[in-house]
Amino acid sequence: MTTLKAVRGTRDLLPPETALWNRIEATARSVFARYNFGEIRTPVFEDTSLFSRSVGEETDIVSKEMYTWEDRARDRPEKPQTLTLRPENTAGVVRAYIEHKLGETGQLQKLYYIGPQFRRERPQKGRYRQFSQIGAEVIGPPHAGSESPLRDAEVLEMLATLLDELGITGWTLEINSVGSSADRERYNQTLREALIPLAPKMCVDCQRRAVTNPLRVLDCKVPEDQPIIETLPKIVDSLDEASKTHFAAVLAALDAANVPYTRNDRLVRGLDYYTRTTFEFTHGGLGAQNALLGGGRYDGLSEAIGGPKAPGIGFAMGEENARGHIIVTAPTAGSAGILPAVLKSLRDLNTPTQKIREGFLAAAAIGYLCKHNATLSGAEGGCQAEVGVGSSMAAAMIAQALGAGPKVVSNAAESALEHHLGMTCDPVAGYVQLPCIERCAYGAVKAWTGYCIASEEIAEQRRVDLDTTIAAMAMTAKDMNAKYKETSEAGLAALVLC
Repeated sequence: MTTLKAVRGTRDLLPPETALWNRIEATARSVFARYNFGEIRTPVFEDTSLFSRSVGEETDIVSKEMYTWEDRARDRPEKPQTLTLRPENTAGVVRAYIEHKLGETGQLQKLYYIGPQFRRERPQKGRYRQFSQIGAEVIGPPHAGSESPLRDAEVLEMLATLLDELGITGWTLEINSVGSSADRERYNQTLREALIPLAPKMCVDCQRRAVTNPLRVLDCKVPEDQPIIETLPKIVDSLDEASKTHFAAVLAALDAANVPYTRNDRLVRGLDYYTRTTFEFTHGGLGAQNALLGGGRYDGLSEAIGGPKAPGIGFAMGEENARGHIIVTAPTAGSAGILPAVLKSLRDLNTPTQKIREGFLAAAAIGYLCKHNATLSGAEGGCQAEVGVGSSMAAAMIAQALGAGPKVVSNAAESALEHHLGMTCDPVAGYVQLPCIERCAYGAVKAWTGYCIASEEIAEQRRVDLDTTIAAMAMTAKDMNAKYKETSEAGLAALVLC
């Protein structure tokens, strides 16, 4: 009998990975609550026309990627209905806004969602046919402020906060304006004319888009087409004064909120309903498909599907993308450097990147279980407790990354916790205290020792190099506090006792 497996392009989520997903979602809910967003849950399938009218007939999503079927009528006189598994959630949220007459409240609706989406894409690394998204929308009548550039800046500032609280570093906010519908029509004609001699030299998709929807050419990711795309006219030259003024106000608000950004004149996003502000948060570690999340304005979407004027802005983030860039640590300074130190040592051992990522997931599971680190470490609190839990997380990371089974991973974490010896705190001026560096190095050593004990290896054969560890701790401290001073000789002496 053939063994049944998950359908290609889908997958099961198992512990410890589910613990990290839970953390991502809990962090998102916490941030959304602070910005006064409420949760909305829409059906996973909708009438097909909702997506063809909103997303756009000529987009890849509608033309190639939707799961669509004809729902058989129960009674013969009934006309069969065509249904589609949602490929994105903004259209469904706007449909719900119209159906439930939320605009009649006269207030802005700030809504977020967490759930699965479905696209019939070619399965590849990091891309699945069923994938989970976290997203949010701000929509409402114009008199409620839904058209204000401040709404755009508020959403972007919230997203910067979300990524920071998830522990995702090194992100870049890329931002552009695609103007009003009239601006887009004018720019599409300009592009169409510019592409006449160039399209035959481009990929098959771009040759088709050059005729049906030239703006989509800018969304092409084929490396060979990029030099040609760079020569095309820029949309900024087709914006009217109102669109230019709106975009300038968005950038001014971001400057006032200290949210860094990079203008990207080629950024258009892949859906037809976007107007004016479009954006992506990108990360270099994702490769060619480098977007962590993206979104933009959709001021005409409600009218396009039969509703009242209701400008809006929103975003969506794939949890699969976010998951690979979260650095999990215990909550405060005392443990902040343990995992970076262990990470450096694992790389020095030429541990494969995928194994290191699996190690981070194991650390996340341990961190999630150790919600109250002071209690679980047997310490009263503070840095002593942090290092206990940080050591436990790092030991689990080491064991997982080096190929140990679940029992050894668990035993390594427990052993590192049990063999943790607290060090007294000797605070100095500034958030990062000198002994924090020593305790972090100490914790990293204890993590390796815990792994060795659990796998019955000789600790000295796997002990992390102290000089390497202290160097990693020093870099961590410098990043966290400009007042960092050198590690004390007393601290180094304490490390030797490990």
